[in-house]
Amino acid sequence: MDWRVRFVDYPEQWRRQREELLPIIEGTIARGDLMLRQELRDFEAHLARFNSSARAVGVSNCTDGLRLLAHALDVGPGDEVVTVAHTFIATISPFVLRGATPVFADIGPDHLMDTRELAERVTERTKVIIPVHLNGRTVDMAEVTKVADQVGAVVLEDAAQALGATVDGQTAGTFGLASTYSFYPAKLLGALGDAGAVLTDDDDLADRLLRLRDHGRVGKAEIDGWGYNCRLDNLQAAILDWRLAQLPRWIERRRELARRYDERLHDLPDLRIPVGPDSDSRRRDVFQNYPVTTDARDRLVEHLTNDGIEVLISWPVPLHKQRGLDLEHWSLPRTEELCRQVLSLPMHPELEDWQIDHVADSVRRFFGAG
Repeated sequence: MDWRVRFVDYPEQWRRQREELLPIIEGTIARGDLMLRQELRDFEAHLARFNSSARAVGVSNCTDGLRLLAHALDVGPGDEVVTVAHTFIATISPFVLRGATPVFADIGPDHLMDTRELAERVTERTKVIIPVHLNGRTVDMAEVTKVADQVGAVVLEDAAQALGATVDGQTAGTFGLASTYSFYPAKLLGALGDAGAVLTDDDDLADRLLRLRDHGRVGKAEIDGWGYNCRLDNLQAAILDWRLAQLPRWIERRRELARRYDERLHDLPDLRIPVGPDSDSRRRDVFQNYPVTTDARDRLVEHLTNDGIEVLISWPVPLHKQRGLDLEHWSLPRTEELCRQVLSLPMHPELEDWQIDHVADSVRRFFGAG
């Protein structure tokens, strides 16, 4: 497909970054700095500082970060883990694979965990609560931590889509015991392959994760216990470290693009758009995605595709309706409705203003407001 507007424009991204990144890639390879070297340590230090966290542990991907946390917290049979069904399966699968029972809260109008329903889902068996900061917007963490404290549960934040977001002046990923981040290429901060990190203020937990990610090793020869191979590749760390320095201006560009979408789409009665970047003084959203909802979602997707516009549906089938997971006993009406209505319009810092206008014009024509 010859897209006029890509959902994520990897070729244009590389064209703009090639001159800066090639010497970093070449230098890292030429020095033989391939695994667990200074580039990784630098990235971890810079990432922790960026996110106002004490420690960062680079891992192979966000899923493995959650897997290491599930191991470190000894989650297992008899434990309940509460999260949402409007998320990627990786949010909950590491805990289920250790024998825990998944429990789902429904979502609110902003597509995030409904904290009032969360309070009804926890029990004396709740060991972990995982709020998902989706699309670059932060869950109401004051309420999440209040509920967690009432039952003695640990809060682990899935911040894969919210690096740099804040609520009430506090950075996403700093409310709970730990948070996990994805550096999949399409994310706010993307690698050239898979990568992730766990952030925490708990030194003991961070040290344990460092051992778990590297086969349980302490130093080169001593094994402290059983572990995994979940190390963040040093070359990816070097790339991510350069990109992290650019992230503040990329986030600002995303917020500019969100404003432009808002200006062009706010008056369409049959299309619901996200809260604008200047509309909620409590939050600073970073717009990993720009999700819109409409009852005519599938027809709109077809219309946009015919106009050369690439969009994303996250996710057409919620977790509790995936037949292979044996979770269909859950009733989550707002989640189910959203999955029938939601699509994300192109959102990345390489977008030009004319491309946003092209998308908006196409949407307006679909709704008869061109």
